[in-house]
Amino acid sequence: MTTIESNAARIFEDARRMSDAALERMAAGDIRDAAEKAWCATVRATEALVLARTGLAPDTSSSASRRLRELAVSHQPILELRRSYLRHQELLHGGCFYHDNYDPETIGLLIRETADYVRDAEQLARSLPLA
Repeated sequence: MTTIESNAARIFEDARRMSDAALERMAAGDIRDAAEKAWCATVRATEALVLARTGLAPDTSSSASRRLRELAVSHQPILELRRSYLRHQELLHGGCFYHDNYDPETIGLLIRETADYVRDAEQLARSLPLA
């Protein structure tokens, strides 16, 4: 395993831990904290995907977002993942966490779907050629 693969695997593991923590916070009734942990899991999985595909680790969520957009131009599966990323950013991070403005059913579904996002990002990291 290369250093890049090893570092990406470590970041994906952190994303899974954050996704699990989001589910725990949601079960405890703390939706805003759960939403932010789910957003963190989304960002971490995106950082790992970008690292695995480009060899460059994003240093901010803005950088991760920009590089995800660049990867999506040439890879349809990443375009689909990016749509999910943007929805998580808007609803989990912006709407729920920052503004305490959310539909509990929608947010609960997004929090639960975060594990799918992490899994999909990890699969894309392994299956697509380097950009």
